[in-house]
Amino acid sequence: MSNPIGFEGVEPAANDPSPDLHEQARKLSEGPVYAITGVTGGAYHDEEDIDPDVDGAEKNANASEIELSDNIEKQPLHAASPAKKPEGKKDEDQFLKDGKSKIDYVMVYKNETKEGEDEAKRAKRRKEFFANLKEEGLILEQADPDTIPAATEEGEEEEDKNTFIKVHAPWSVLSRYAEEMKIKMPIKENDIDEPTTIWTFLRKVPNPFALSTEFVPQETNYFTLAFVRSREDEFIMESRDTFFSGTTRSRIVHEILEKARYDPDDKTKFGYDHMVANGSLAACFPLHDGDWHSDQSLLTHGPLNDRHLLYEEWASPKKFYKQQPLNLIRSYFGDKIGLYFSWLGYYTIMLTYAAIFGVVTFLLGCITLGSSVKVQEICNEEGVGSLVMCPLCNERCDYWHLSSSCFYSKLTYLFDNWATVIFAIFMSLWATMFCEFWKRRENTLQYEWDLFGFEDNEENVRPEFEAKAPDKRISPITKLSEPYLALRTKFPRIAASIMSILFMILLVVAAVISVIIYRIAIKVALARTGSEFVSSMSSIVTSVTASFISVILIMILQNVYERIAVWLTDLELHRTETEYEDSFVFKMYLFAFVNYYSTSFYIAFLKGKIPGNPSDYGKIFGLRQEECDASGCMQELFINIAITMCGKQFFNNFMELGTPVILNCIRSYKGRQEEKKGRGKYEQWEKDLDLADIGPRGLFKEYLEMVVQFGFTTIFVCAFPLAPFFALLNNLIEIRLDAFKFISQLRRPYAARAQDIGAWYAILVGIGNLSVLTNALVLAFTSEFIPQAVYKRRGGNGTLAGYMDFSLSHFNPEDFEEGSAPIDSEFGNITDCRYRGFYESTAPYNYNYDNWVILTWKLFFVLIYEHVIYLIKFALAYMIPDVPDFVRDQIRRENYLAQQALHEATLQRALRDDQDDRKGGASNA
Repeated sequence: MSNPIGFEGVEPAANDPSPDLHEQARKLSEGPVYAITGVTGGAYHDEEDIDPDVDGAEKNANASEIELSDNIEKQPLHAASPAKKPEGKKDEDQFLKDGKSKIDYVMVYKNETKEGEDEAKRAKRRKEFFANLKEEGLILEQADPDTIPAATEEGEEEEDKNTFIKVHAPWSVLSRYAEEMKIKMPIKENDIDEPTTIWTFLRKVPNPFALSTEFVPQETNYFTLAFVRSREDEFIMESRDTFFSGTTRSRIVHEILEKARYDPDDKTKFGYDHMVANGSLAACFPLHDGDWHSDQSLLTHGPLNDRHLLYEEWASPKKFYKQQPLNLIRSYFGDKIGLYFSWLGYYTIMLTYAAIFGVVTFLLGCITLGSSVKVQEICNEEGVGSLVMCPLCNERCDYWHLSSSCFYSKLTYLFDNWATVIFAIFMSLWATMFCEFWKRRENTLQYEWDLFGFEDNEENVRPEFEAKAPDKRISPITKLSEPYLALRTKFPRIAASIMSILFMILLVVAAVISVIIYRIAIKVALARTGSEFVSSMSSIVTSVTASFISVILIMILQNVYERIAVWLTDLELHRTETEYEDSFVFKMYLFAFVNYYSTSFYIAFLKGKIPGNPSDYGKIFGLRQEECDASGCMQELFINIAITMCGKQFFNNFMELGTPVILNCIRSYKGRQEEKKGRGKYEQWEKDLDLADIGPRGLFKEYLEMVVQFGFTTIFVCAFPLAPFFALLNNLIEIRLDAFKFISQLRRPYAARAQDIGAWYAILVGIGNLSVLTNALVLAFTSEFIPQAVYKRRGGNGTLAGYMDFSLSHFNPEDFEEGSAPIDSEFGNITDCRYRGFYESTAPYNYNYDNWVILTWKLFFVLIYEHVIYLIKFALAYMIPDVPDFVRDQIRRENYLAQQALHEATLQRALRDDQDDRKGGASNA
């Protein structure tokens, strides 16, 4: 029988509590096919080990573990409707029947009532898979007969029953794999005192946001060392049962399940995920600690388990203002999920400063709105507001008065005033500060959680790469043969990915163009209604409806592309899980960037920039290009960002939480009802099976949602200063919703490890750098900041009086291009109309001198702005060290202790060898 990939020839450890397991599995592999009819474990229990409360018939059924049969799984798995299980300890469903061996994983498969060729193949795969797991030393035990759902009534079609296989890893397996996986374990309590700083004193001040130390005490910090079985006594260990945490146990079992074969003749047929994909298993997951809620108060009765404690101190809405119990999250869900929530919490804290500044900027706009000369001029119906504007569409659109833009001018001023420039500079620097300080925080967590060097020293090769890599090479590190993907094989795969990505990006561009055409068509249609009110509201109606259409298209294209990106990343055949995830992340974010921001880029930098003049309008597919309002395009950019950002967040929150809650209620309804009727106990593994699965890329969507939000709060923040505020509100809710989802609505994911947040950090840095350029361009080319500044200096005598007349060009209606002049105008004989831009007053209406002066100042502003901000950003990045000095000292201390321990072990080994030599010499003498 074949061993799992990478473990050929591994023999059971000498201290394995079930040494006969491997010999039994080998004998079974050489004998006839067997069927699992009772406990399928690798540890064979005697009759006296079976629960004494179980009656004789059930005891005999449990004691018979494997029966030989000529047919696969022909033996009945359980009775149809046994009596209700006896009540026991609250956590009895966390252990095997011996009450001591903890359940580390649960496998589930359907015991189908209709047998056929497909079911026979699935049963054969399970037999091989289970035998390989037992050969590795895992203990498998089948749960008591599935009593929920209950037996079907007479006349009803019998339902397929679930069979649950509980998995336990004994010490021999845990210690062997802990050494192979280089898992770090504590050797000495941290004896370095934290330096006294101002933060030390601030932490002593009562903090209403701090966690309750009564239930979430501060964890002891230890120096750690990679576990070695031969030096077991050097590690801090109370007992073998508690030495490895639950997350470490699940990691080890997951490693075995991921590499175990189910087809001895095909090395590519391995892993529990492939077993789930081909239907041989229905699910495979670690077990939750128990119920997440209790009828008793936490203050009077304490927590039932870590899951209950996490709900009360983390996921409960009452704790929305409290800090997150990161160490407890990490110990329950693993390092990868712990890092995500740590990053999300830190991002939310940093958003607080940006949100305050953004709200102040918006309030300043509200307060100074009444003193805006530009708004006063546009809204003055007897003054500048009475200016006649050229038609917004050809033939059927009439002239209109500038005062019709009064509402838009007020809306624009709220987000386009002098404070916006200061806020844009602040946000550019804020993005750098956030990334740099997060890097420090991440490095601190890497040390505290033993993540330093994980990708280089601990991360294993992906089983898919081992099985499918077509080439071999001699490793430059180990000097052993290893699977390899040569450039000649890798290049066609990467080329296929690049071409597919470009095609999908072009598809997004096509969708954006369709929205642009919609905007043009709907604006013309509204302007042609003949209603002055409808015509005046055409711009905002067009912006709102087009933004909603964009959101819908974004969601559809995102789901389609995700499937394509998974296929492309699988095709590339990456060596490690980190490389796989980074490649997938870059693909998805590149697409998401174009998908989410393309419409905003169009409004900010293309719309209204090349409309031409009434004698020669610019056209797109034969349609006259839409123009910005007389007050500018900032209000349309604000509307698009607000709807896209907030609409996306609302939709994602509903889908992330609403869908699992509804589906979980439906799946668990029968189980809860049957338990109430006394027909059986709704066991923890049955409850967990009814929960939603997080999926192989569960955290990807969480990160993508937040990073896209980060883009909205930085790339176009000068157009929407309230973006950080709405992001902060969303994140305060998002943290608790995600916590509730992970605690109560999702199966417990395996405790994956990660050294950092991966490719997301590089993306965040890239967004921060891009935001400097985009905000400079928005301030220069989209807002009225530069034209107003030039007017104040050249002709306004330091004020904006007369600015609107200065910014609107003159046009003689006799020079309209054919098919453009309005038909049956209510304005009568018009000799002059105005339009936005700096053009000559006579044909051929070329750009005037003011246009070139303003353009020069715009380019100069962008050049100075981005150079100064980039210089400050790089200076800040240089001055802020990535690793705090205190953490650096602890790393050095830990390395010293590791070297000292190695030296002592070498010295002891030398002394033993010397003593053996002396004994050998004495015996020879």
